Amino acid sequence: MKAIVITKYGPPEVLELRQVDKPTPKDNEVLIRIHATAVVATDPMFRKGDPFIGRFFTGLTKPKHAIPGDVVAGDIEAVGKAVTFYKPGDQVYAACAMTQGGQAEYICLPEDGPLAIMPVDMSYEEAAGVPDGALGALNFLRDAAGIQSGQTILINGGSGSVGTYAVQLAVDFGTQVTAVCSTPNVDLVKSLGAHKVIDYTKEDFTQNGQTYDIIFDAVGKSSFSRCKNSLKQNGVYVTTVPALDFMLGVLLTSKSKGKRAAFVAPGLRSSSDKAKDLNFLKELIEAGKIRSVIDRRYPLEEIVEAHKYVEAGHKKGNVVITVARNITTQPGNI
Repeated sequence: MKAIVITKYGPPEVLELRQVDKPTPKDNEVLIRIHATAVVATDPMFRKGDPFIGRFFTGLTKPKHAIPGDVVAGDIEAVGKAVTFYKPGDQVYAACAMTQGGQAEYICLPEDGPLAIMPVDMSYEEAAGVPDGALGALNFLRDAAGIQSGQTILINGGSGSVGTYAVQLAVDFGTQVTAVCSTPNVDLVKSLGAHKVIDYTKEDFTQNGQTYDIIFDAVGKSSFSRCKNSLKQNGVYVTTVPALDFMLGVLLTSKSKGKRAAFVAPGLRSSSDKAKDLNFLKELIEAGKIRSVIDRRYPLEEIVEAHKYVEAGHKKGNVVITVARNITTQPGNI
């Protein structure tokens, strides 16, 4: 089968398209024919081994997983003899951040792994981003911030992969949502349900005197210390990028009854919890409460260009990689 292979840390060009052996499912595994995957915000970081602390998870001197890829959407082609729930032909999506392997034509995952049946009437391309952006947004909002109906929330980076899902989830949770993005993305973020949109090229949300119950930095470009004055007395600051300032804030405020910083590591959650959340998100998607935003699509052969685009830091929603050639491609969602 075709797969992207990485043998050393470095620039996008270290990613190579190769022919490798097709995997065979173990007794408790399903074999998924991948139709679509995605290049997510953490992919360039894992590819470079930067920040260095991440290498304790990805490999100290070189990537420990030869085939990268955090997410997949596709069809189950075969199942092991102990598999009871899934069957060949099932359309599934899955999070595979801990094992990687998503940027290939096939992958094997345990039946009780972080996978679920795809939402009805959702394309593979639309589904591919959900196990990263939507799953992460749900964990940060619900588990770290403890989001509640009636609260006010500011989402910094409302047009990114995590941000676009976070805006929609926050609206569904019944909060008053303010989102921050650049000028070209204002209309997109409004269309996702944000009650107010701040264009960061024209206004600094930390200087306008407004305060919020939750500030969620979905792009890791702010800090707890910078945002502290924009939190209400018992407000919570959450970010996707745990810099030193933030982690210090988590430690110092963990027992505080006032303003605090909070963090979760979505990738380290149990497979069963991820699967439950994928099923929860499936219900929201089928109810029309969440949709995926696709910025660009690349074939597997153009993975280097996809990495360069994501690494530039200006993507809107998801950057999808089409793997199977018979995908029914839908018009862009922006």
